[in-house]
Amino acid sequence: MEELENIMTLHTERLLRLAFYYVRDLQAAEDIVQDVFIKFYDNQQNYEERGELKAYLSRLVVNRSKDYLRSWTYRKMQVQQKIFTKEVVIKRDMLVQQDERTIIENAILALPLKQREVLIYFYFEEMPVAKIAELLMIPDSTVKTRLRRGRELLKSSLEDIEWEVLLHD
Repeated sequence: MEELENIMTLHTERLLRLAFYYVRDLQAAEDIVQDVFIKFYDNQQNYEERGELKAYLSRLVVNRSKDYLRSWTYRKMQVQQKIFTKEVVIKRDMLVQQDERTIIENAILALPLKQREVLIYFYFEEMPVAKIAELLMIPDSTVKTRLRRGRELLKSSLEDIEWEVLLHD
């Protein structure tokens, strides 16, 4: 029994990592490693020590992981996860987008009026440069310059913010 504890202490972390690479679920990986050690304990008399214990246990984990991936339980869980995850991700993404839109709107409102108005017309009202120039009674080139300066000011004011959208996989 003490020998098994030593084997478990020595190999558990590596086997857990190996199982996780296959099943991508920590709880399932822990179950697989536990099953492997139980199987090893039950069939210990059949195992011949040839210095290949590491490879033998790894092989057991790989085979058990593949069995798990083929199991009905895993496939059923995957379907449920896809349905649930889509709903959660959609809700989360909507909240993140609202939050980030608020941050951007506040940053735009903090800009000087000349840059703010052209950015609002261009991005929120989706007006072309020529139409903005006509509305404000200024040359097209002035609108383009104000857009460029407005973007630069926005970029510098939003630089230090960690954008959740960019952190997605």
